[in-house]
Amino acid sequence: MNKRALIRKIIADLNGRLALHAKAARTARSEATDEELKAEDKYDTRGLEASYLACGQSRQAAEIEQAIAQFQSLPARKFGPKNAIDVGALVELEAKGERAFYFIGPSAGGTEVTHEKHEVLVITEQSPMGQQLVGRKQGDRLKIKAGRVPSDYRIAAVS
Repeated sequence: MNKRALIRKIIADLNGRLALHAKAARTARSEATDEELKAEDKYDTRGLEASYLACGQSRQAAEIEQAIAQFQSLPARKFGPKNAIDVGALVELEAKGERAFYFIGPSAGGTEVTHEKHEVLVITEQSPMGQQLVGRKQGDRLKIKAGRVPSDYRIAAVS
């Protein structure tokens, strides 16, 4: 897979999420400062709730901006069968004939993009799956608990 193109798709997805959060923050901020939302009595918390929402949306937008910067500076390093998995690795796992693709990113865990007809899930090295993968190599086997039952996986490829 073309890793540079994959990173560009992740950045594009993050930019879309950033625009959504920024718009939501502006809308919530506007509502929080609207004269019509001024408290009518001590139990009226609409303006306060809108300000909390604006703060949360702004915080999300800042985290996404940071993730975009991290992905923009991430080198498209090539990993081979003998290289240990680390940030920047694209990992293909196989279990029971099924294959799944994971990209070890510096942040933005949970981001999912379609690349070269494959769904690729971004995970971080801090995630439970990331902790199990980092340091392993192509061909290694591991047990991963997804849901209630642990499954046996084989690292089919690392690139």
